[in-house]
Amino acid sequence: MKPNEWLHGFRHSSPYINAHRGHTVVLTLGGDGIADDNFINIVHDIALLSSLGIRLVVAFGARPQIQQRLDEAGVKTSLHNGLRVTPEEQLPLVQQAIGGLRSFLESRLSMGLVNSPMHNARIRVSSGNYVTARPAGVLDGVDFGYTGQVRRVDVAGIESLLERGHIVLLPPMGYSPTGDAFNLSYEDVGSQVAAALRAEKLIIYTGHPGVLDEDGSLIREMSVRQASARLQSAQVDGHDADLLKAACDACVKGVRRAHIIGYREDGALLEELFTRDGSGTLVSSDQYEQIRQARVEDIGGIVELIAPLEEQGILVRRSRELLETEIDRFVVAERDGTIVGCAALYHYPEEQAGELSCFAVDPAYRRAGRGDELLAMIEKMARGQGVLKLFVLTTQTEHWFRERGFQPAAVADLPGPKLAAYNTRRNSKVFFKPLGES
Repeated sequence: MKPNEWLHGFRHSSPYINAHRGHTVVLTLGGDGIADDNFINIVHDIALLSSLGIRLVVAFGARPQIQQRLDEAGVKTSLHNGLRVTPEEQLPLVQQAIGGLRSFLESRLSMGLVNSPMHNARIRVSSGNYVTARPAGVLDGVDFGYTGQVRRVDVAGIESLLERGHIVLLPPMGYSPTGDAFNLSYEDVGSQVAAALRAEKLIIYTGHPGVLDEDGSLIREMSVRQASARLQSAQVDGHDADLLKAACDACVKGVRRAHIIGYREDGALLEELFTRDGSGTLVSSDQYEQIRQARVEDIGGIVELIAPLEEQGILVRRSRELLETEIDRFVVAERDGTIVGCAALYHYPEEQAGELSCFAVDPAYRRAGRGDELLAMIEKMARGQGVLKLFVLTTQTEHWFRERGFQPAAVADLPGPKLAAYNTRRNSKVFFKPLGES
């Protein structure tokens, strides 16, 4: 790191620190993450978040530790659809593994060595019977025994601890009114608790940097709708699918954002929370990001977005004054208060045609489908105005539009007023798309 480079990053993290202070964040970490060499750094990061005033709930898993305990006892175990079957005679061994891991986590969160990130942290960690469970029952003919599902969360009990500054530690165990204990999926615990608490965020640790696409590249973000589509098409499977489903479930039930990050990546948690683009995959609810009609207060964001494209000659220059007079023609993609995409529709009623213009998406967000969503919004607006064909003039993005149903056309096919204003020096290519009825 260059001298004072840390200072730049620290200063730029302050808006995120202020945004998260006082909010509830639920972390889920499986037993494999706890066993990883990077776990001690995760503990340090948890301590830092607590010191910054973030209300923390940690739901942990213990699958490898349970398996190890069963193997040591010479007991055979079985899984069905990724879920462990827990016969009554195995339940004490499961409880021993989970209890030992909880004690280990409490000890690590209690460290306070001089010259360590935990010095003087004095973290209070609380755990207890805050999750009521019910048996999973018989699924596909398989009796899951004492494997259970979350039935209810003691929100008041957890909130009282968070108000006092405690980190709430939730094991993958739940209890029933009959006094039975059940082995739970930690993903289910984390997702259900985050939803019940109306948490600001659900953080899910995984062995990958986040959700990966077919070629192994990290998917930076996706909406619940996009994530659900990947699950339905089996583009994500196995444990990765369980984690992504937990993220979607939490968002559907009111959690604004879920983040899937890598437990092997040092500082992944801090990078995900305190930098603009994060370290893993963001799954957002529909309310977090929206495509909407532009407003006057969006003009500054639009100017900032399109200025680099104007400099490159990709977009025609527009003054701030022109944008103010034409703002009702624009739609924008807003991400957490930032304009990351825009497009405009110009109507030519005599020809029943519409022009898609000033189409731009921030380069950092072009792989998340925003261009398609902006185009869909423009097409919806166009149909509402009686437009039967949409056209676009482009110098750089011919193939993108052709892939979405636009067909090459001659300059002479443009509506009269647009043809008269056509700039021959730019030599833009013309493409039309029939819209038909809505």
